[in-house]
Amino acid sequence: METYANALLYAIPFFMLLLVVEIAYGHFVKNQKHKVMDSVSSISSGLTNIIKDSLGLGLILVSYPILLEHLALTSIKATWGVWLVAFIVIDFAGYWNHRLSHKINFFWNQHVIHHSSEEFNLACALRQSISNLIGYFPILLIPAALVGVPNEVIAVLAPIHLFAQFWYHTQHIGKMGWLEYIIVTPSQHRVHHAINPEYIDKNLGQILCIWDRWFGTFQEELDAVPPQYGVLKPAATWNPVHINFQHLWRLVQDAWRTKRYWDKIRIWFMPTGWRPADVKEQYPVAVITDVYGFERYKTPSSFMFKAYIIFQMLATTMLLLFMFFNFTAIGFDGLLLFGAFVFMGIYGYTSLMDRKSYAIWIEMGRGLLGIGLILFNGDWFGVNTFLSWGSILVLLYFLITILGSAYFTYFEKNTIDATLAT
Repeated sequence: METYANALLYAIPFFMLLLVVEIAYGHFVKNQKHKVMDSVSSISSGLTNIIKDSLGLGLILVSYPILLEHLALTSIKATWGVWLVAFIVIDFAGYWNHRLSHKINFFWNQHVIHHSSEEFNLACALRQSISNLIGYFPILLIPAALVGVPNEVIAVLAPIHLFAQFWYHTQHIGKMGWLEYIIVTPSQHRVHHAINPEYIDKNLGQILCIWDRWFGTFQEELDAVPPQYGVLKPAATWNPVHINFQHLWRLVQDAWRTKRYWDKIRIWFMPTGWRPADVKEQYPVAVITDVYGFERYKTPSSFMFKAYIIFQMLATTMLLLFMFFNFTAIGFDGLLLFGAFVFMGIYGYTSLMDRKSYAIWIEMGRGLLGIGLILFNGDWFGVNTFLSWGSILVLLYFLITILGSAYFTYFEKNTIDATLAT
């Protein structure tokens, strides 16, 4: 986990820099593809995923080293050919894992967060799951284990393979000529994120597009069919925690409500979106039918509120970077507490973005708890070791959180509501 934390110290600033470049480019060419609330929600989703993964929260059914130990038929050295074969195996496994997530009800829950943005930009690439609490991906790497691909090769290539999927989440790059026949490009991935009937469940490849072409899931982006983004059952929230578990909650409700025992069992393994007939009739769920005419999710937000939300997101990112920088010294128990503060912060300010009445209590609660922890310990998880007045800065952040949540709940919100009513 420490190695992963160190990698994120470099990866997070790099991704944020690319986001700034895309936003600046969109502004310069007067073709902005970012909306503040949506992009903040996307980045915040990525932060929740980072917390979960860096703390190792979840159950791994079987790890690759165990598979390697028990299944390897031979032992091979990490030559360049082995690295190439391992990369292809990871990409092949990634294609089928991705296809599984799109085709099976239960597995869709761990992937829906990635498709939930109604925009398409680099920020939405950061919408990664926290609901994938059961790790089964190594099972798909059994072919690599059989031929004895070293664990060190897989351990290095897996994060590189994931990070390499970031760049093609953009609308500012058109079709890329002959590369369209080899790798996944922005044009192909725009199709993948689209909800147009022509594009649903297409282009499931992650780095190489050859799997889609071989297995019949490839679809070219059509000039006459501009992609429309989101999910057919809109998330209607900026809160990444809610988005992560919406589909699962609907499955639980349907399994409970349906009268047939067989439906209670098979609903989890049926194609994505399948519902028992009796539940579907009695408890209808709104689904987008006009992909060009549906109303995209938005909440009242002033310039000041957007600035405050961006401040919260950036402050949360800085706190997380410090956690990774001081990962070993903080210790496991401290990391769990630190992660809980960051997680609660994301839940709080995204609930405030949704204008939920309970958001203020979450924000005030974490603010007071944070201040109390600093006053009790005289420090914030060792920040004073690196910056003598670091804990004062963190205390000031919590104070701003308390005051900001009160202002945007009781003062500005009332002004906006009154304006909308007239």
